[in-house]
Amino acid sequence: MSSTDAPAAEDQAPDEMTRLEEEGEVAADYLEEFLDIADLDGDIDIDIDHGRAALEIVADDAASLRHLVGKEGEVLDALQELTRLAVQARTGERSRLMLDIAGFRAQRKVELTELATVAIARVKESGEELSMDPLNAFERKVVHDVVAAAGLTSDSRGTDPERYVVIRPVEVS
Repeated sequence: MSSTDAPAAEDQAPDEMTRLEEEGEVAADYLEEFLDIADLDGDIDIDIDHGRAALEIVADDAASLRHLVGKEGEVLDALQELTRLAVQARTGERSRLMLDIAGFRAQRKVELTELATVAIARVKESGEELSMDPLNAFERKVVHDVVAAAGLTSDSRGTDPERYVVIRPVEVS
């Protein structure tokens, strides 16, 4: 299911919404404690987006959070995994929450959408599949969603950290 096909928050079943809200609250508590221990200023925004809890750490001075993003989002990815584990430890269920810090993922999504759009145009023009550079799981998901919305197909190949997306033209029967 692509993100455009995922139910909006208001379309979620009440039990599912309650579970996602609880997940967001547990994650926010964990992140607030983390920020306190690290002596960092930041606020936690909680939302439900495409069937998952979505949290963002924001601050008046976004640059003060840059080290929590790290090079190419590596620290952000690690903090997201730790937060997911904290939620799982508390709820007993695996979490799919998404974490953003100072808009890093939002900006990266814009960049990846543009990159995927260019790649899609090349595939449509050439009629041949195109392999992208390695991407992390979040980045691959963004590309898969853009490709699906454009009516093409894609899949991931390789193993992390060298896993990449291959965009294929629509096969005519």
